Amino acid sequence: MEDSIQHRSGYVAIVGKPNAGKSTLMNQILGTKLSITTHKAQTTRHQIVGIHSDEHSQLIFLDTPGIINPKYELQKAMMKFVEKAEKDADVILFIAEADDTRFPDDTFQQLRNLKKPVILVLNKIDKTEQESAAKTAEELNERFNFSETVYISALNNSGIEHLLDMVTKLVQPGPPFYPKDELSEHPVRFFASELIREQLFLQYHEEIPYSCTVEVIQYEERDDLDYINAEIIVNRNSQKGMIIGKGGKAIKKLGMEARKSIEVFVDRKVFLDLHVKVREKWRENENMVRNLGYRA
Repeated sequence: MEDSIQHRSGYVAIVGKPNAGKSTLMNQILGTKLSITTHKAQTTRHQIVGIHSDEHSQLIFLDTPGIINPKYELQKAMMKFVEKAEKDADVILFIAEADDTRFPDDTFQQLRNLKKPVILVLNKIDKTEQESAAKTAEELNERFNFSETVYISALNNSGIEHLLDMVTKLVQPGPPFYPKDELSEHPVRFFASELIREQLFLQYHEEIPYSCTVEVIQYEERDDLDYINAEIIVNRNSQKGMIIGKGGKAIKKLGMEARKSIEVFVDRKVFLDLHVKVREKWRENENMVRNLGYRA
């Protein structure tokens, strides 16, 4: 007997402030780590595409950089990813911490202009009093007409199933856009560069991680291991020595931890060849930003 349940497919943008838990939410939904996550804000720079499939649905999640007021070309490119995701999406998840009501009015005006269903996702409820979370929901719903409000803890996987049910009801009936076993449309070399960049955020302080990007020059799948040649690109010459560290100690530790993360991701042995390159003021140069892959 033919299954009477219609298959549904759609694109879902995850938007919100830096560090609201967007990447943690997508990783939890997919059951694997696609978006890098650290305790520092603005870790995500690209639109990361993650595909969640089950028997009756396929949801393509677009994890985006945190909404900020851009100050230089790299940040402008990051905000273009957010705009593109919002335009591409069938449903938007507006994620906020459960006690945070501080949003400028133009954030909601932008959402109104899109004329799409927007779900308010209040995250980190494990760290917030129930009464406070309810008050946040009430205040934000007064400022914007959200389709639904869902309370979750992305870290603890609480409320995620309910959220997925809500999203699935809002996307249209239709066939899957990707093979059901695919998790992302990005190539493996993209994730390798992201995992190296994650270690920059975890191991270096202040401005250093924000001044760097990573470019994979060569990714070769050999018989016994994956060979990766990658460059860490810094914004000015003085940062090169900081990345390398005394006697090369810092870059050695960075390479070791990044290699471990990549090996877990690809489930193979990896040889990681890391170098540091100076490209003066690359973040402020529109052409350099584009050439380094930050294009929406």
